[in-house]
Amino acid sequence: MRRHARAARVLVTTLAIMLAACGGDSTDDTSGEAGTQTAASSATSTSTVAESTPTTGTPGSTATETTFPDGVPTSDVPTTTPEATPAPTTPTTPAADPTVTFAEIATAEVPTDLSWRDGDDALYVVEQRGVILRLAGGTTTEVLDGTSLTDAGGERGFLGLTFAPAGDVAYVNYTDLEGTTTISEHPVQPDGTFLDGDNARVLFTIEQPYPNHNGGDLLFGPDGMLYIGMGDGGSGGDPERRALDLSTPLGKILRIDPTQSEAEPYTVPADNPFVGQGDADPRIWSIGLRNPWRLSFDRLTGDLWIGDVGQNAVEEMDVAPATDGLDAGRGLSFGWSAFEGNEPLNGDVPADGHVPPFVTYTHEQTGGCSVSGGIRVRDGSSLDGWLVYADYCSGDVWATEVLGEGADLRAGRTVELGQAQNPTAVVEGPNGEVYVLDAAGPILQVVG
Repeated sequence: MRRHARAARVLVTTLAIMLAACGGDSTDDTSGEAGTQTAASSATSTSTVAESTPTTGTPGSTATETTFPDGVPTSDVPTTTPEATPAPTTPTTPAADPTVTFAEIATAEVPTDLSWRDGDDALYVVEQRGVILRLAGGTTTEVLDGTSLTDAGGERGFLGLTFAPAGDVAYVNYTDLEGTTTISEHPVQPDGTFLDGDNARVLFTIEQPYPNHNGGDLLFGPDGMLYIGMGDGGSGGDPERRALDLSTPLGKILRIDPTQSEAEPYTVPADNPFVGQGDADPRIWSIGLRNPWRLSFDRLTGDLWIGDVGQNAVEEMDVAPATDGLDAGRGLSFGWSAFEGNEPLNGDVPADGHVPPFVTYTHEQTGGCSVSGGIRVRDGSSLDGWLVYADYCSGDVWATEVLGEGADLRAGRTVELGQAQNPTAVVEGPNGEVYVLDAAGPILQVVG
């Protein structure tokens, strides 16, 4: 397993992407990341990465005290506040720690996402600069040049990619030349080449008030709908309290049917939780997120996992259990900006009715600054059933044991699997295999 000398690392400055300045953004800073949670759902319990986690990583920037404007969000948050389930004691028969190696399979220029399509043995890699690559049989081919569409840098650029279940259409999440979030649809030819130009179709755009916290992920759920992660709009501390405001898509997970309707280039599913509620954006599925950089659905259970990037102190992985494989996250609040992780943040935001994090870690404890994951592994390896995620600044790649099922999901022990240099994402492949993308270039497969 290759380990990098973190003290000697140079952070990739082209990708502050949710990431490098994650520890110190303020209302005037436009280069940070963050996430927050509250302790209130009966569905999950909270665990913290053990203090024994190595602390030799590059420390996050020092937080500065910020004064936030008064005011409360215009939305209503769920009002029930069940007690969080306490963290479990040591399992009766603990499983062995996973043993893995990291294998470099390719390189790319600041890779931000990886996807695949049915009936195709290739992997598709997104480069922040606006290029999509096809990796197959040891050969790398450029299949889309979108560099003219975006002004990449910081937390902007090409950020996410997914394919429709049939594999004939791809969807890209990127910020355009003005920094506006854009969700576009691209027909894909049999050889994997994307059709752009007049063939691309923009589903919608969302203006971004600040350059940071653009979210960036999108993926199809078990229900065939398209889910899109949106950051809170940026700056620091959610200054306009957007994350819990139902009138804005910022700080949310959105859910749409990409099929064109009479009124829009997409369709709003009738069962979205806030349809018809006053001035609520009908696309909203979940609320209370700071910058949900990566989303994933458990391919076995349909549970939704969210890597929500932290503010100045705490990073978190969230989970929303599915019901019979569906509805994971429907109408839930994940607590930002009332909380950062389990720590209270903005006192003028309602503190009740939020889902607590599944697992957290602190910048001080780990030298981290921005969570880059993750997925619950379902590949039959020693990692099977574990949650894998990473941090951009420390380079740590962790696995946390997942105990229980359904509403009783809870975190067990956490182990460090190894190091990358500046991991931007932890994603799964078509067979459940685990990949770590590194801003320095390598695309690593975690082999267990």
